[in-house]
Amino acid sequence: MVFEISTVVSKLQTLSTSDHASVVSMNLFVALLCGCIVLGHLLEENRWMNESITALLIGVCTGIVILLFSGGKSSHILVFSEDLFFIYLLPPIIFNAGFQVKKKQFFVNFMTIMLFGAIGTLISCTIITLGATQIFKRLDVGPLELGDFLAIGAIFAATDSVCTLQVLNQDETPLLYSLVFGEGVVNDATSVVLFNAIQSFDLNQIDPSIAGHFLGNFLYLFIASTMLGVLTGLLSAYIIKKLYIGRHSTDREVALMMLMAYLSYMLAELSYLSGILTVFFCGIVMSHYTWHNVTESSRITTKHSFATLSFVAEIFIFLYVGMDALDIEKWKFVSDSPGTSVATSSVLLGLILLGRAAFVFPLSFLSNLAKKSPNEKISFRQQVIIWWAGLMRGAVSIALAYNQFTMSGHTSLRSNAIMITSTITVVLFSTVVFGLLTKPLIRLLLPHTPHHKESSITITTDPSTPSPKSVTVPLLGSAQESEVDIDGHDIHRPSSIRALLSTPTHTVHRLWRKFDDAFMRPVFGGRGFVPIEPGSPTERNGHQWR
Repeated sequence: MVFEISTVVSKLQTLSTSDHASVVSMNLFVALLCGCIVLGHLLEENRWMNESITALLIGVCTGIVILLFSGGKSSHILVFSEDLFFIYLLPPIIFNAGFQVKKKQFFVNFMTIMLFGAIGTLISCTIITLGATQIFKRLDVGPLELGDFLAIGAIFAATDSVCTLQVLNQDETPLLYSLVFGEGVVNDATSVVLFNAIQSFDLNQIDPSIAGHFLGNFLYLFIASTMLGVLTGLLSAYIIKKLYIGRHSTDREVALMMLMAYLSYMLAELSYLSGILTVFFCGIVMSHYTWHNVTESSRITTKHSFATLSFVAEIFIFLYVGMDALDIEKWKFVSDSPGTSVATSSVLLGLILLGRAAFVFPLSFLSNLAKKSPNEKISFRQQVIIWWAGLMRGAVSIALAYNQFTMSGHTSLRSNAIMITSTITVVLFSTVVFGLLTKPLIRLLLPHTPHHKESSITITTDPSTPSPKSVTVPLLGSAQESEVDIDGHDIHRPSSIRALLSTPTHTVHRLWRKFDDAFMRPVFGGRGFVPIEPGSPTERNGHQWR
């Protein structure tokens, strides 16, 4: 009896010590997040630094300090988990990307974005896979199977264009920003879908039909994931429009928007679809319909809440990646052959450069052939920036590498350890070195051009408007973007077939606007279609700030 009591007391003490250690770890991490935000603000005008690089370097420095204090046993205060990344950190980042996106620019350039994000990622994955298969055998990396090489292609095809997007201005360079932004989201989704498809196929029994099955599965995941996000967004818009939740509590409508956005991601993961694509398109639909159905105070709250959650999640990821880069457990497996690890990282960087160039310039050429207006064509300087923006690798690559080459964050095989350390090296080098050169490169290739006040208006009633800075957008970007000219007269348009052949993107956009105004907005709400009734958001606009 006494022995049992002492055992229970011992377990309770162990749990108490463990809980205290967790509290200390979280306190340190939150303090580091605050430090990253403050330093990021102080370095806002710096020519070289940005918040991503700042968080990464703070993470590395913190890892060194922890490594010294722990006697070389550990370099981080939290254990990396793919679940933590994919379930809790990634959804708010991707949702906010869809919620804040300039929808018009995104869909006008949709075909080019899909070319770069989907076809380009497949080309890059193929080149990295073929190169790694041929070169790694000569480097004596270790026993890697076909599935490992295919996974390496998917892992290093995943880009991270955060550094470039922090420098680009979507109002000064709307075409370039929408291409880099859109490709980044579609690229991440494509890489994850590719990775999951590779893991689901039995690569030991390859036959001619496997390519067809692979492509069919890939298209199914893309289409089904997109439709799920659209349907969830429409459902949220319909519920909020019909129930007028804001007349009783603005907190409820904000909570419902957040929960339904997260629900779309979890439903996709539960259905083995792409949660990234689902939550991205859910964000687009919510910003187009749901956001206009809530009260004015809820619009302000949701816009800032989604942006804040996304911002904190991004800083959290870069901070942890910096700390995890010095994890002693992974490096001790490659300590006897540092040359192999360096050579592997160098080869991967070279393949990333080559794979990126292999599709950016050819696909840009093809895209330009289909565009008649010089303003819509991608110039060579813009192509260089698009190529550069996709050279950086981030948390998606690390999360996929951990999934493929570790078990719960731990590895005991030399070949797996080399791949993990090489992934970390590539992420650090590309983010810091390429990231530091991003601002000077963009300023060199794209000299700053001031805005013309007479051709712009200030927009403050759309979720895609960044805050706190007001945004100026072209009043009329081109004659094809509006149904009326400046004087209010209808613009003469060719017949539908002729218009579709000559300007397919603008014609589809115009037809969609007509369908949206006639059928979608009366049912799901949106700007200009919320009925004015007692207690409705429209009538109580501006009177429910609490």
